[in-house]
Amino acid sequence: MQYKRWPLRNQVLGLLFGLLLVCSGTQASDNPRVLITTTLGEIEIELLENLAPLHVERFLSLVDDAFYDGLIFHRVIPGFVIQAGGYTKDLEYRPFERGVANESFNGVSNARFSVAMARLDDPDSGNTQFFINVNDNDFLDAKRNKPGYTVFGRVIAGKDVVEAIELVDTHLRMGMAGVPEEPIEILSTIKQ
Repeated sequence: MQYKRWPLRNQVLGLLFGLLLVCSGTQASDNPRVLITTTLGEIEIELLENLAPLHVERFLSLVDDAFYDGLIFHRVIPGFVIQAGGYTKDLEYRPFERGVANESFNGVSNARFSVAMARLDDPDSGNTQFFINVNDNDFLDAKRNKPGYTVFGRVIAGKDVVEAIELVDTHLRMGMAGVPEEPIEILSTIKQ
């Protein structure tokens, strides 16, 4: 049998295609990551430092201070969001006074499994509370002259844990809707 050689152009294209397959999905990101350990399992998030630097800096500072440890997912709305970062199991608010400037015009959408900062009507009132989108919630994105909710990260592992939290039974407690009947506590947050 005689060996037939590919034309040089096909060899180069094959090599480039092979490199693309090897590199896609396996190349390590330089973005910081945080492992959130909850009573239902672990969620790992990648932080989008270049797109929301103020929010990432705030979040990492709170992680370093163990601020989130012992807090719960206090707002769970199936098909919308799971939210944490403000309340203990007894629904006591853990105060933090400084807000962070809105960065929602960064082009990152509130897509499923993205992580965004909760806020009040004031666009610059993001503080400590964050939510994980469990649906594509593009209506939360910035519009032409209207700030949205800043996405500063995305879930890269533990999506099954996010879905498990989304589906827990909730009730109205102390005037707050969507509070899980069995508290889902954040046991630890650790930079990876």
